[in-house]
Amino acid sequence: KKGQTVAVLGSTGSGKSTLMYLLLRLYDYTEGSIRINGVELRNIEKKWLREKIGIVLQEPFLFSKTIENNIRMAKDDASKEEIFNSTKIASIHDVINGFEKGYDTIIGEKGGTLSGGQKQRLAIARSIIRNSQILIYDDSLSAVDTETDEKIRGELKQLDSDVVTFLISQRITTLMEADIILVMEEGQITNIGTHDELISRDGLYKRIWEIQTMLEEDFDSEVI
Repeated sequence: KKGQTVAVLGSTGSGKSTLMYLLLRLYDYTEGSIRINGVELRNIEKKWLREKIGIVLQEPFLFSKTIENNIRMAKDDASKEEIFNSTKIASIHDVINGFEKGYDTIIGEKGGTLSGGQKQRLAIARSIIRNSQILIYDDSLSAVDTETDEKIRGELKQLDSDVVTFLISQRITTLMEADIILVMEEGQITNIGTHDELISRDGLYKRIWEIQTMLEEDFDSEVI
């Protein structure tokens, strides 16, 4: 539904990204049905569809241009205010201002001069500025720390209430506040529910939650 956040959890090769590529019509399905606002996906022009969907991959592609120009590629006529707002939501505005040339900093091909987390946050800013109706984050918070992850997700919730957001991750803290969580195994959706519902059932989600919780507790005890 409009305004919902849908999370997808699954191991490598379980079909998480394929599910998103179907939405973009990078693959066309041969059976079943996918509908947006009641309209069959096959009947929606690919160009129109991709203009309405923003996707950020785990390894986003950035160009050898200034930071500002990389963001503007999503919206040529974006104002400075729009650019700054998108980078603040992506929690990278202060980082950019810390560079000697700020938004005029030229980044290397594929963002080689930035850290993995900085590349992901810059790509998130670029997706936000498009004003997409559907946003897909395909493991695109994996390289940021949990505190920044939580901050970005909190900011994303303040976006247009009609935006549908898909979060793909293997980090349950990234997914746990989603309205709906899909669990995928070997190309199938094997469980659907909220975080509280899924940790009360035996299955992959509960097992991963228990492992990640245990690791976090062990880490905290080591730090103390």
